[in-house]
Amino acid sequence: MPAPKPEAAKRATSRLDSFCHAFAGWAYVIRTQRNAWIHAIASVGVFALGLWLGLNFLQWAIILLTVAFVWVMEFINTAIESVVDLASPDAHPFAKVAKDVAAAAVLVSAVTAVLVGLLILGPPLWARLSQAIS
Repeated sequence: MPAPKPEAAKRATSRLDSFCHAFAGWAYVIRTQRNAWIHAIASVGVFALGLWLGLNFLQWAIILLTVAFVWVMEFINTAIESVVDLASPDAHPFAKVAKDVAAAAVLVSAVTAVLVGLLILGPPLWARLSQAIS
């Protein structure tokens, strides 16, 4: 099913307008990109787990940067897909390359986030679970 057409862009006239446009972009990604829901659920889960495990400031900083990295890649991917669809409505090999490379960037960020999550959340989670079992 194709993504719904967004309304025509207009230039922000104030800082508030700029924030409104940014949140509209985020809402568009959530509404139209299936993987964004996975990112959202994973983000909430990681934040809840981090709170439960009592992460320190450095661990939180790394987790926040990693989660933001995945979201930024998803936003860039969606923007690239939209611009490619606008510029090349017909199938074109270069359009495919652009979309595939943008999707690969999201994949790399997501795999990196999982690895960072395992490194930071894994040891304290294992300790908590081991303590609960014994």
